[in-house]
Amino acid sequence: MKLTTARALVRWLLAQRSETLDGREVPLFPAVFGIFGHGNVLGLGTALAEHRDELPVWRGHTEQGMALAAAGYAKASQRRQVGVVTSSIGPGALNMVTAAGVAHANRLPVLLLPGDTFTSRAPDPVLQQVEHFGDPTATVNDAFRAVSRYFDRITRPEQLLATLPQVVRVLTDPADAGPVTLALPQDVQAETFDFPEALFETVVHRVPRPRPDARTLAEAAAALRAAERPLLVLGGGVRYSGAARRALDFAERYGIPVTETTAGRTLVPHDHPLHAGPLGITGSASANALAAEADVVFAVGTRLQDFTTASWTVFAPGVRLVTLNAARFDAVKHGALAVVGDADAGLAELAGELGSAPLGAPGWRERAAAERSKWDAHVDSLRAPGSDLPTYAQVVGAVNDLAGPDDYVMTASGGLPGELIGGWRARGESTMDVEYGFSCMGYELAGAWGAAMARPRGVVTTLLGDGSYLMLNSELFSAAFAGHPFVAVVCDNDGYAVIARLQEGQGGTPFNNMYADCRTTHREPPRVDFAAHAEALGCAVFTAASVDDARSAYRRAREAAAAEHRPAVVVVRTHPKSWTEAGAWWEVGVPEHASGHSAYRQGKDRQVRYTGSSTG
Repeated sequence: MKLTTARALVRWLLAQRSETLDGREVPLFPAVFGIFGHGNVLGLGTALAEHRDELPVWRGHTEQGMALAAAGYAKASQRRQVGVVTSSIGPGALNMVTAAGVAHANRLPVLLLPGDTFTSRAPDPVLQQVEHFGDPTATVNDAFRAVSRYFDRITRPEQLLATLPQVVRVLTDPADAGPVTLALPQDVQAETFDFPEALFETVVHRVPRPRPDARTLAEAAAALRAAERPLLVLGGGVRYSGAARRALDFAERYGIPVTETTAGRTLVPHDHPLHAGPLGITGSASANALAAEADVVFAVGTRLQDFTTASWTVFAPGVRLVTLNAARFDAVKHGALAVVGDADAGLAELAGELGSAPLGAPGWRERAAAERSKWDAHVDSLRAPGSDLPTYAQVVGAVNDLAGPDDYVMTASGGLPGELIGGWRARGESTMDVEYGFSCMGYELAGAWGAAMARPRGVVTTLLGDGSYLMLNSELFSAAFAGHPFVAVVCDNDGYAVIARLQEGQGGTPFNNMYADCRTTHREPPRVDFAAHAEALGCAVFTAASVDDARSAYRRAREAAAAEHRPAVVVVRTHPKSWTEAGAWWEVGVPEHASGHSAYRQGKDRQVRYTGSSTG
């Protein structure tokens, strides 16, 4: 078939199918997010227009926002579907680099198709081209190399034959999932080649379930049998494997308390008797208390990021770490006894190795419910009325009270991750997305657009601060224009309050975070009218001044979003200095002269250091 590079690529996208966790066949590439410019409008844009009824193209308003929406789509679809994002060259392409970092850090599949400069170099230098004096082959798209799982620049049409199998491998590989970047020079997009028809035959991609090595399974089983106080930690890999039920069955069979990481939140029903709560800095005192006593930690589908491990102070110094992970890169970290394989298949085979006898000392399994009940009482006290302005905990509580089992809640940056991770009470499985791998301000709104597209049932609710809203809000209009409803709860606390908390809590002077501490030439500087702004972007808007107002406004926003097929925004002034605290330590660089340096040294002294031994 004689086709241009762009036409061949689009036909290939259409031929790729995916199998969901429940066995349905769906398009692997369900949507394209696009902003056209001179680097992609005639090549890729023309090809997409020819298939507009088969492959929906959604117009965004920032390239970063579109790519973040694609990341949100991937997370909400459990990595079974992949958003495609196309931009022009130069600034349009570079705007996607931050979103590529989000997808890379969170192991989310996204296909990025930035336009590129001419391979012929005949018209150089072209508009938006950055010239490198010592390397004419370099373009701004080389910036994607650091934040892509797979990168290629297509300089000949026939190169698609070699690169497309690698593209789909990375996008569907549970161990290697992440962003793929194909840089498309604008002249090559329009060049033709006789492509084989086989390239466009329908292919259904089923995510593989690699089985663990039998010897390491036996070693892991022996380690768990020897444990007096085993602890099960569930991460995002459990979610993407669809292994939540398997993990709970495993915990129940052997009587092991269960905790969750950030990416693993809402895998476990909140009131399950073995649920100790979420782990780490933004987690719960209950899970952290059990982690401090555990002698064997069995971590499934997690890379054990610093917020989960409290910068490696949450576990006891002599803990034995056993990991089950599809990615060997993650499994071997910190001297763990590494079991490499799919979470669902690995847990099933490990159970076969362990037999049926319960694990751990008498009374250990009961500690989970006992400790979590204390944490629940603490969260209840934080949600109770009492402050002049609503607190984050109270706003989260109001949203949580009205959430149903099919609803989906999101956040990304600032203080709200701590409130959702630590305080949210799960109503449904895999119904939370806290982007705390990259903690990208602005993901909250753009990612919600993608999640709303991916989830036809339930209400998508995203919570964000005023700082994140001002950082990236353009995709509110994209969602409103496209007709994709979700609810955004904007908590206005007058600045970057959580960073002010870090600054002042470590002995720093209040500076450049809260508006009251920022330079201005005005005696009375202006304030943002978030309600008016969101309304101008096409959203339904509701305001709240109290906890009761917030609950009422959120209820009406849910109804409006569903009825009007557009985002509904709730704006509420919130307290700037009230937080949900799990009592864990986080390593940040504290100057020696600062008053917080002694506490920093104490934390460093508690830090567990692993040398590569499986016994820690």
